[in-house]
Amino acid sequence: MRLSYDPKRNIAYIRLRASSPGVDTIRLGDEVAIDIGADGAVAGIELLNANEQLRATDGDSFVLEDESIGRLSRLPLPAA
Repeated sequence: MRLSYDPKRNIAYIRLRASSPGVDTIRLGDEVAIDIGADGAVAGIELLNANEQLRATDGDSFVLEDESIGRLSRLPLPAA
């Protein structure tokens, strides 16, 4: 998994799988789209207005939680 962020366009992309041809995009609303691969698996999630969406619960950090061992990793988000 990879989270990328473009501060100039304020777009984040969560890539779950390697890019492949034949991806369909499903818009869930004005600010969220999901890319579905030809095999039906989720390839990625695009967030528009990303700085607001990514800060919705954890302030200025992206938090990765490994629930199997109870470990949190925090990465600072770029300034809004």
